[in-house]
Amino acid sequence: MSDDAPQESYRVTADELRQFIERFERLDAEKKDIADQQKEVMAEAKGRGYDTKVMRKVIALRKRDRDDIAEEEAVLDMYKEALGM
Repeated sequence: MSDDAPQESYRVTADELRQFIERFERLDAEKKDIADQQKEVMAEAKGRGYDTKVMRKVIALRKRDRDDIAEEEAVLDMYKEALGM
């Protein structure tokens, strides 16, 4: 093994590390672009008279399992009834 072996190993590791970082940065930029597009969609919906706060709740509900939603709604109803709401 020569004295250059550790240096070469470091260079390969540094290149690999740089590739990981650059990939992450590209994904981060894409994520920002997507977030900007989502804001545009909500602004357009709001401009058409839709309640974007309610839309966001509907979107969150659509991601969840129906049984989880039903259980949460049952507990919510029970709590509201206990408080006379």
